[in-house]
Amino acid sequence: MGSEWSWESGEGLLRVDDPAEWDAAYERGESRLGTAAIGLAFNCPLADASPRIVRAMQLADRGQRGFAFTAAGAAARVNGELTPELYAALRAEGHGGLAQSAVDDTLDHVPFRRLPLWFKWRAVASKVQDKLKTWQLEATYAAADARKAMRRRRRS
Repeated sequence: MGSEWSWESGEGLLRVDDPAEWDAAYERGESRLGTAAIGLAFNCPLADASPRIVRAMQLADRGQRGFAFTAAGAAARVNGELTPELYAALRAEGHGGLAQSAVDDTLDHVPFRRLPLWFKWRAVASKVQDKLKTWQLEATYAAADARKAMRRRRRS
């Protein structure tokens, strides 16, 4: 299994399917654990991948932490749910920054009734923000159209 991927170059890490191999790499201090966490999200049961994704979210390397959040989003897409630990880690990070795509993926792919309360609130807040932006754009377009009409009227 380990011969299919290279920890040094990162080649093949999206095929990592053995949590024990990820754990061994973590103990060795390998540098591409976030990338491998994405592989776990796609290739392992959620219960096996979840604790490793959470650990990868705490890595020192910001890029690899970003991949860990990508892994959480992938887990939401693949499984239609997350573990309580992953929900807690995403909530702790918040909707901005590294977790934004993972939170959005969770809101898109996990049924509303399965979401914890914070994510339900986030889903409602997101819909309200989208509606307010829509109204703002409509008002902006209406004002621009009115200005054009007034200019045309003055010219004629």
